[in-house]
Amino acid sequence: MHLPPYSFFSGVIMMGTLMTGLFFWKFWKKTYDKLFLFFSYAFFLMSFERLLLGYIGGAKEISPLIYLIRLGAYSLIIIAIYRKNQESSS
Repeated sequence: MHLPPYSFFSGVIMMGTLMTGLFFWKFWKKTYDKLFLFFSYAFFLMSFERLLLGYIGGAKEISPLIYLIRLGAYSLIIIAIYRKNQESSS
């Protein structure tokens, strides 16, 4: 079976984001710092988004569902940074 290059690179990106999520999860288990937990969830969401893109195909990348998942992931990162800054300023 021959996969198109888009599927291959989408899988590579998915595995990268999954490994990054596991990396942050490991640090959360050691420190219980919410920053690592939020980052871990964000990267797991990005991994799910790439899995979904691989399943429905690259032509559907402009789907609102894909953008909502990305918005959720990036929002988690922004919330984590904001909370960490609030925590360190007080």
